[in-house]
Amino acid sequence: MRKIMPNRQQNPKAKQRSSLTFRMNILFFSIFVLFSVLIFRLGYLQIVKGEDYVRELERTEEVRVNTSVPRGRIFDRYGRILVDNQPENAITYTKMQTTKSPEMLEIAEKLAHLIEQPTDKVTHRDKLDFWIIRNQEAALKKVSQEEMTKFRNENEELEEKEINQEFDRRIRDRITEKELEQLTEFDLEVLAIYREMMTGYNLSPQIIKGENVTPEEFARVSEQLADLPGVNTTTDWKRVRQSPLAILGRTTVPSKGVPKSKLNFYLARDYSRNDRVGESYFEAQYEEILQGEKSVVKNITNKKGQVVETVTTFDGLPGKDLVTTLDVELQQKADEILERQLLDLKSKRGSELLDRAFLVAMSPKTGELLSVVGKKIEKDKETGKPYIVDYSYGTFTTAYEAGSTVKAATVLMGYNEGVIKPGTRMLDSPMRIGNITLNTLFNKHGSVILDDLTALERSSNIYMFKIAMGIGGRTYSPGMRFSLAPGTLQTIRNEYAQFGLGVPTGLDLPGETVGYQAEPDTDVKLLNLAIGQFDTYTTMQLAQYISTIANGGYRIQPRMLKEIRNPSKDGKYLGQVVEEVSPKILNKIENSEAEIAHVQEGLRRVYFGANGSAKRQFETADYTGAGKTGTAEVVYYGPHQDKWRTNTINIVHVGYAPFENPEIAYAIIFPWATTIFENNYLPHANLTARELVDSYFELKTKYAEEGLSSSKVEKSIIKHSDEKLDEDEEVETVNE
Repeated sequence: MRKIMPNRQQNPKAKQRSSLTFRMNILFFSIFVLFSVLIFRLGYLQIVKGEDYVRELERTEEVRVNTSVPRGRIFDRYGRILVDNQPENAITYTKMQTTKSPEMLEIAEKLAHLIEQPTDKVTHRDKLDFWIIRNQEAALKKVSQEEMTKFRNENEELEEKEINQEFDRRIRDRITEKELEQLTEFDLEVLAIYREMMTGYNLSPQIIKGENVTPEEFARVSEQLADLPGVNTTTDWKRVRQSPLAILGRTTVPSKGVPKSKLNFYLARDYSRNDRVGESYFEAQYEEILQGEKSVVKNITNKKGQVVETVTTFDGLPGKDLVTTLDVELQQKADEILERQLLDLKSKRGSELLDRAFLVAMSPKTGELLSVVGKKIEKDKETGKPYIVDYSYGTFTTAYEAGSTVKAATVLMGYNEGVIKPGTRMLDSPMRIGNITLNTLFNKHGSVILDDLTALERSSNIYMFKIAMGIGGRTYSPGMRFSLAPGTLQTIRNEYAQFGLGVPTGLDLPGETVGYQAEPDTDVKLLNLAIGQFDTYTTMQLAQYISTIANGGYRIQPRMLKEIRNPSKDGKYLGQVVEEVSPKILNKIENSEAEIAHVQEGLRRVYFGANGSAKRQFETADYTGAGKTGTAEVVYYGPHQDKWRTNTINIVHVGYAPFENPEIAYAIIFPWATTIFENNYLPHANLTARELVDSYFELKTKYAEEGLSSSKVEKSIIKHSDEKLDEDEEVETVNE
């Protein structure tokens, strides 16, 4: 019997495989067609249209241009303007890549008929180059071809560029003064305009005249813009300081631009050479925040590279505003107080070396600088008359011996090193070491038992000497052979460094110094370090030191920046807060709370104790406070070299208030106050401290009545003064 086989065409699996194969073929064919179309299209774009698209791309260049966006303003902690921007009419010129010198010279001549251009910046070299442009044939005749051929043969190793430079040099050398006198006043004005045009960069507006542009000049140039390609009339911004405070810093002007010393630094950050930048202190420290952002334009050029259209793609942004920690009213009062005390001290006998004074006031809990004052007496070189300049940066760039003001740190060091403990009593009587006698000012010949608090109140030198000796592993006995353990000097300095003495404070301003640390040639001299007679400290370091004790042992970074804000939208209120700067704790001293509180009591007694060295100035105060006075006997090494090695005295004061909950800490120094040592009581540092703290609490009451607070988010913009200071700082003449 015959078996019947099933039909393969009717098998379901066979049908499925056949269908899948068909679909895969369709898919591969579709992919082939798509790739063919893509390759054809790419070939068309590259081969047929390639050159057209390259030309189109070359016609467009996107660049950042040096537009005059307003720089961020600077305010005090309550919103009072310290540094502002003043709009000014300006005439600018933008040089294109294809612009030639003759074209620029023609435009300069046209402008010279429309504006009055100062010629004081024109140099002798400028005149020489301009004379050559005006007298090309006569200039070429000054150096013969035979002369240059001989020079070329004698200097075959020189490149053609160097030979041409020599040719130009010889022409300039042979231009006579009589020939230069042929340049008229009009020629010099053209030259002054032309030199400004030449200093600009391609596609970046260069200010031709930005100061004292009259409305008439502005209007005349505006009317002629069609005939002055590249010239424009616009608004520029001039930096105007409403405070003479030097640490606010300065900015460069467009004619100066970026300082040469920092050229590469700024160019790497997309600055132009003629950009205005902060060149000192606060303006320099926060340059990138204050600067703002340039506008971005897209220049469309034709086949010849000429710009036919400019499209702005980014309008630029003004710089952010900065709110400082300063209280400008307290600053003004402190300024007046310190200047008055300096002049009074200068009027005393023996003050021939005195020429400066410093004051720093800060919040001991946050490190916010409330007032930074420096005064310096200088003499006019022509008239010989003295005048006072702001020397606020001297509070952190110059250092001096601080005398007994460091004794609180010495006592805390004694606790920490196990030499003494709170309440330790020691004998204060003259110490005889070899042929040297050491004593305390109030007890030159007698003997008295003192504890640590009384030692601070009465400022005992002997008590501090014995602490230093204990750290060096020695106990005093009359006539002893004196030496200290190796490393004693470094141990003392390490202890002082906890308070900020002899180390950077972390201040947010450039240029801080840490003072001078010498190497004593005898161990006896090393003892002077314990009473502030050896190393030097800045006023800023002393303010940080006393703040550390006032706040319970935390060394806080002193700072001048409080807030970063967006520019004001309405001109009435400060802009939105972008960042609020928080206090920065650098370290905590190793003493216990009880030890710090004990020393605080000793400092309180300086103001209110029966024998306090500042009792006379503070006993009538209606607030509590604490502090330490200091008198350092030093050798003069100031600016008058003919007086070097003269023995003189620094008077110093540090303190804080209120005692229970400190709000203000301060340091005051009058270096080289007198050369008279005997019976010469000088209360000027103490008086300055008392007047400063009085002013602080008076202003605190006033602000509370006015509803003025530095912690408010919404702050009104306050114009506190009509005084405007430009680039040249105002000074006050001192009556002789």
